[in-house]
Amino acid sequence: MRSFILPVLSLTLGLAASAIADPTLSPWQLHEQRSHIPAGWTRTRKLDSSVSVPLRFALSQSNMENLEALLYEVSLPASSNYGKHWSPSQIAAKFAPSAESIETVRSWLIGSGVEPHRIKLSPTKGWLDVASTVEEAENLLLADYHVYDHESGTKHIACDSYHLPEHVIPHVDFVTPTIHFDAKIPRKRENQYTRVPIGQPGQGSTPKTSGQIGTIFDQLEDCDQQITPICLRALYGLWYQPVAGKANSYGIVEYTPQSYLQSDLDLFAKNFSTGLEGVSPTLVSIDGGVIEGSDRSFDYIGESDLDLEYAMTLVTKGQDITLYQVGDSVEGGSFNTFLDALDGTYCKYDGGDDPTQDPVYPDTASGGYTGNEECGTVKPANVISTSYGYNEADLSPAYAIRQCNEYAKLGLMGVTFLFSSGDAGVAGNGGYCLNSDGSQSPDGKIFNPGFPASCPYVTAVGATQVSPGQSVWEPENACEQVIYSGGGFSNYFSMPLYQKAAVEGYLAAEPISYPKDIYNSTGSRAYPDLAANGANYVIAVGGSFSLVYGTSAASPVVGSILTMVNDARISQGKPPLGFINPAIYSADFVGGFKDVTNGTNPGCGTLGFNTTKGWDPVTGLGNPYFPSLLSKWLSL
Repeated sequence: MRSFILPVLSLTLGLAASAIADPTLSPWQLHEQRSHIPAGWTRTRKLDSSVSVPLRFALSQSNMENLEALLYEVSLPASSNYGKHWSPSQIAAKFAPSAESIETVRSWLIGSGVEPHRIKLSPTKGWLDVASTVEEAENLLLADYHVYDHESGTKHIACDSYHLPEHVIPHVDFVTPTIHFDAKIPRKRENQYTRVPIGQPGQGSTPKTSGQIGTIFDQLEDCDQQITPICLRALYGLWYQPVAGKANSYGIVEYTPQSYLQSDLDLFAKNFSTGLEGVSPTLVSIDGGVIEGSDRSFDYIGESDLDLEYAMTLVTKGQDITLYQVGDSVEGGSFNTFLDALDGTYCKYDGGDDPTQDPVYPDTASGGYTGNEECGTVKPANVISTSYGYNEADLSPAYAIRQCNEYAKLGLMGVTFLFSSGDAGVAGNGGYCLNSDGSQSPDGKIFNPGFPASCPYVTAVGATQVSPGQSVWEPENACEQVIYSGGGFSNYFSMPLYQKAAVEGYLAAEPISYPKDIYNSTGSRAYPDLAANGANYVIAVGGSFSLVYGTSAASPVVGSILTMVNDARISQGKPPLGFINPAIYSADFVGGFKDVTNGTNPGCGTLGFNTTKGWDPVTGLGNPYFPSLLSKWLSL
């Protein structure tokens, strides 16, 4: 597999040799470096040298250089192994960290004065844990630890950079706590962490609303004003009744405290569905995930209501929906919490959770989840849609790469992952853009790509609209009502082979006139991959109807379409789709999408990118057309 890491704006994985006194040891090299203090934080003081610091070394895994090729082998239509997905045990055996990696890091630590009894190999074998002090950690890593205060009152410990011996570097993905600025320290006299989970209102990419509506329009001629299920069926040709039953599966992911109201699902079903009143999704609670329903405001229930109302209606009562509710009401959850539950090899072999960025279970806080962390106990659905996301720059490259590789491994297992591409065009969540020092601000000028949409092993979904005065029988335009379709070029991941021809075609047809220093022009992963309607959705929320907007709406719609394709394949004895990107970009799938050629995705003081014939960084390959896609996938 080609390395997906690129020079980045916010964090640098450079190489800077630093000689040490002992000539018998290899020289230290810079492993990770942070170029700025994130907004809202202030360095307050040097951390006392006697303070305990639990160092954790995330061990590198085996055979990662083969990951991309192995994934392509089961995902390319021309491959003789198309659809021959791997079992979890095959994944575990292939990517386990080597004994050499464990022993190399352990021997270095012992040789540096760390007593063996203070070094613990985690039960999952992904981490070496060291009970250390600040003084020892600074000597081991050639680092300088400080305490940082956030304007919210949260305190963190972090360093600007850290180093590892040259011979150790190939065996370690990263170390915590170091530059990963979500590092947490216990509150005084309390062994509790303060964090803002992704499900909290205002975090990540969530739908926007223009408020309640008094009258519902449910006719095709009104789809330019309000989108209802009949509009989506007409737009994408989704007139299909599932027949595979329990053999098929479709999952929607929500992060506590986001949750749905059953009364809202019933109100929506009464108006737009058949046989779904009183029907609930199948709840899979991960690490204490609960359906709270105590707060009926849009910020807490809008996302879940939207995702479930449309997913359940579009796949009909003939297809169950699995709701993965992640995290308890105290800690919340992260993407890694969810991934841990899906695939034990992630906990075991992929570096696992970062306790500085992910919740820790059992959660001893009042009301917290007291059971063990879920690890490989949840069977992943065939299609999984997630309407949440970060800015790439929120995370370190090592953290993002580790997680992206896990999506690849689950793709090998036959899972299709969909992520919304963001709602701020070429800007990041909240309209934040990058500055030249890697920081983010509303007045930044550098495009700010999103993650996981920028991961080359997921399918990123942008947004389109039926523009005022147009009908469902005309081509849609890029979404320019309330939100703009997230899209652009990654700062972390290089361009995957499957999209190279499509992206190069776009660049030839639409030469980008922006200065090279405001977007990544070096040949990186481009997104989104496709798009669906994201404007004027009618949803039931808090007991009434409102209009909502967002790629949050588009992702579960695409998930519903792919789930129905899986239904047809499974009913004919064929495997599920798995990772779809190599297929949809291939010549076999020309004509499977309705092209979008009008609109842009503004942000960062620009008009963003243009749509054009074929792929573009606004709407990807265009809108999925179910009849064409069904025919193409049934032929494989």
